[in-house]
Amino acid sequence: MTPPADAARAQLRAFSRSLPMLLLRSHQAVMAEFRPILREHGITEQQWRVLRALTTADSLRVSRVGALTLISGPSLTRILKALDERGFVERRAEPGDQRAALISITPAGRKLIDTVAPHSERRYRTIARRIGQRDIDTLYRLLEALPERLREPRRV
Repeated sequence: MTPPADAARAQLRAFSRSLPMLLLRSHQAVMAEFRPILREHGITEQQWRVLRALTTADSLRVSRVGALTLISGPSLTRILKALDERGFVERRAEPGDQRAALISITPAGRKLIDTVAPHSERRYRTIARRIGQRDIDTLYRLLEALPERLREPRRV
């Protein structure tokens, strides 16, 4: 037997205390600070994420780029095609496994990163001043720990 609607509502936390919604609102607020910079340089948020991920290694498998950027396979394929057409990335077959593609950032892609980076870092400093350095450090620490902590076995 299902509980009455009023009882079910009473068990549900207030929408304003929904962790997924608070994280989503926070994401949107932070990205609103960076979108104008990306737009000014003709790049999307997802394209920027891919380029930033590619700065972490000489080359990465497509699957690793997807894991690092949290971009789905079909979307990533489209994004990589657009970045390749603009000369920001290059794709080559992985030695020993012709089915696996390796992606790397090109000199043009690095130049774009180098051009956008000072603007991005300035925005980070502005955000830190507005929020406070201690709070921003705490926020980083908590957000970095959250996925790991949620992967721990559940305690009943």
